[in-house]
Amino acid sequence: MQGNTNTTSNERLWAALSWVPITPLYPILAIVALVMDETKSSAFVRHHAIQSLVAGLVAVVITVVTVGVGGLIFLVFFYWAYKAYQGETVEIPVLTDFVRKQGWIA
Repeated sequence: MQGNTNTTSNERLWAALSWVPITPLYPILAIVALVMDETKSSAFVRHHAIQSLVAGLVAVVITVVTVGVGGLIFLVFFYWAYKAYQGETVEIPVLTDFVRKQGWIA
């Protein structure tokens, strides 16, 4: 994780909101962050929103396969939201590399 000093407080807020796993708003907030005029050109917000959507999908699959136990993964999302609000980018070991290879984030 690295600090990003070029982000505005609005960008940090929307990046953090992208991670907050409050059903059913969780994916909606990440999508809104991607399409809002104020944030859609921000690489920082895009980095967090895309990773949050992909991580959420992975967490849902793990939760279904483990009959609910994987739901604990969503607790980590609050930590990542905190890091985003601090202006840091989150690097999730396998997931971040996958998303970068797909060209979804820089």
